[in-house]
Amino acid sequence: MNGEHEKIKEHYGLVRGFGLLQATALNMSNMVGVGPFITIPLIIGAMGGPQCMLGWALGALLALCDGLVWAELAAAMPGSGGTYLYLRETFRKNWLGRFLPFLFIWQFIISGPLEIASGYIGFAQYLGYFWRDMGPWGTRLIAAGVGSLVVLLLYRRITAVGKLTVVLWAGMLVTVVWIIASGFANFDPAKAFDFPPGAFSFSTGFALGLGSAMLIAMYDFLGYYDICYIGGEVRQPERVIPRAILLSVIAVALLYAAINLSIIGVVPWREAMESKFIASEFMEAVHGPWAGKTVTILILWCAVASVFALLLGYSRIPYAAALEGHFFAPFGKLHPKGEFPHISLLVIGGLAVLCSMLELEWVISALLTVRILVQFLGQIWAVHHLRRHRPDVERPFRMWLYPLPSAVAFLGWSYVYLTSGWTFILSGAAVLGAGALAFLWWDRRRTA
Repeated sequence: MNGEHEKIKEHYGLVRGFGLLQATALNMSNMVGVGPFITIPLIIGAMGGPQCMLGWALGALLALCDGLVWAELAAAMPGSGGTYLYLRETFRKNWLGRFLPFLFIWQFIISGPLEIASGYIGFAQYLGYFWRDMGPWGTRLIAAGVGSLVVLLLYRRITAVGKLTVVLWAGMLVTVVWIIASGFANFDPAKAFDFPPGAFSFSTGFALGLGSAMLIAMYDFLGYYDICYIGGEVRQPERVIPRAILLSVIAVALLYAAINLSIIGVVPWREAMESKFIASEFMEAVHGPWAGKTVTILILWCAVASVFALLLGYSRIPYAAALEGHFFAPFGKLHPKGEFPHISLLVIGGLAVLCSMLELEWVISALLTVRILVQFLGQIWAVHHLRRHRPDVERPFRMWLYPLPSAVAFLGWSYVYLTSGWTFILSGAAVLGAGALAFLWWDRRRTA
């Protein structure tokens, strides 16, 4: 296995500088970020009360089961590129080995920058706590500025990036621990469990609301797999990556449950669902204005940590594809001194800045529905295909209780997609259809 990893290192030309601490920090920084602090009002509104915690719980289950899918694939194929690499290698013996990776890159050019942009928008939104009359264009300018700053922070060697990742992760932990401790010190069960009449009565509205809540929850959980995108830069990836995925999912699920209970146990949920700065207003209510200002600064720190982790991982995807001839050749170039994919970093970073001009709720729904069909459902299929048709591929990590976790992940992602609303269902299908047509054109030109 060590010899195989050396071959991958030689192929990708990258330095293996990430261990378990850095890998887990990268995932958790990506997952927490500004997400829960901007989506708590949205998820409460989706279900109309504290029963929204059910959406968080089901989201955690889906993230854990899907994390096992990622873990098995990443341990078997420990290179850079994540989903692109897994689909290419799993189906490389037939035409799907060209078609599915192409479709993934196609949808990624849309969904990747959208996800990064959501962090930039969240940063600008929370900065509005200090600058109340910022206005739409002020928000856009702030989002573009923080996007440019993140690109500059990542424009360096991976060993320096690993150290910076841990520093950003530490700031995130300080923020969430302070919020949780403040909430439980002032916790009121009557507020936290103030369920409206018929809160758990099953109906079409309840099913759609639960789907919307899960979509928001999964947006907040996104990132448990971020380390997979830089697998070519991880030490002992067959051991480190699965552990980092599972540790980050479990830790963040516990943090999210504690954050939500802390906040709605102090701020009545009917007020919380109308707030744009729920964490800041919560801390202000508990400790006074100084605490609201301080936690806002820490949340801005978390937002930078999250988009930092996202752009780091996502910039490696076009790089890996370009090395294999499945994307434009300039994306496969490394910085001559820093040995990092600087062209890919600059392009993905620039697209994310442009996407930060859009509305947050639209961005969240669009990025998930575009991604589900090819990436998440495609990888579940890849695990089954790998086990049945690729005995030549060594699998150092195998998902527990196979095939139950993959079946749960498939049903969970399908439910989120089908309850997202017709606009986003059709948008996801349209992206898939357009990608298929683009592949036929590209493949014909390539083989002509």
